[in-house]
Amino acid sequence: MIMQDKKGLIVGVANNKSIAYGIAKACYEQGAKLAFTFLNDTLKKRVEPIAKEFDSDFIYELDVNNEEHLNTIADKIKKNLGEIDFVVHAVAFAPKEALENSFLQTTKEAFDIAMGTSVYSLLALSRAVLPVLKSGGSILTLSYLGGVKYIPHYNVMGVAKAALESSVRYLARDLGERQIRVNAISAGPIKTLAASGIGDFRMILKYNEINAPLKRNVSIEDVGNSAMYLLSDLARGVTGEVHYVDAGYNIMGMGNVEKNKQGQTVLCWDNQQE
Repeated sequence: MIMQDKKGLIVGVANNKSIAYGIAKACYEQGAKLAFTFLNDTLKKRVEPIAKEFDSDFIYELDVNNEEHLNTIADKIKKNLGEIDFVVHAVAFAPKEALENSFLQTTKEAFDIAMGTSVYSLLALSRAVLPVLKSGGSILTLSYLGGVKYIPHYNVMGVAKAALESSVRYLARDLGERQIRVNAISAGPIKTLAASGIGDFRMILKYNEINAPLKRNVSIEDVGNSAMYLLSDLARGVTGEVHYVDAGYNIMGMGNVEKNKQGQTVLCWDNQQE
């Protein structure tokens, strides 16, 4: 199996509908041994059964904004697993009001929270696990098209994802000397807990389905399998990349067009609304 004898840390799994769950599942099915983190006691109750599902007894409390948690995570990993081969960073947050109002109305507090939790946490986590991350290891984070294109209601999270993708490139340079790879997956829209805070998300899902070249949305399994590849030795020559898993939607310059009943050329979305 591709991930046989590999060990990794999954940071940010919320439930069995999350992208992090899909990544954990794909790695586990290919032989990886996993450890998980939880943010607080409420989420611990969700993470514990997921860890058991993947035959793991190792779950650690980790708030990426808590220095004490970061300072102790490597020792906990070393005690239970020794060195690890990969880390998945699936952490992002912005206050709800920053996703509801216009970007122009974003407060400094909301901006700082989004950037700290969604971007700086990748640096902080990478630094924290470095003592137990093997040479030849891999770090993976999650982005979205809103980091390079305007997406309605994504607002400050789009700016955060842009900074995250840039951070991937700079970290890839810094950690390349240790033969550690850093990559990101830019997944298409998926019904997750995190996505529930984005306005008009059902419309975004439908628009992507209509206009993606593959005429569908992606699943956590699609993303999980691509992530497993990037975390594995199959991708040992790949670093600093943002890999799109969105049924091809990111390549489109405009929506698909077709003829309506009147013989007029219209966007597929417009035809769907008739």
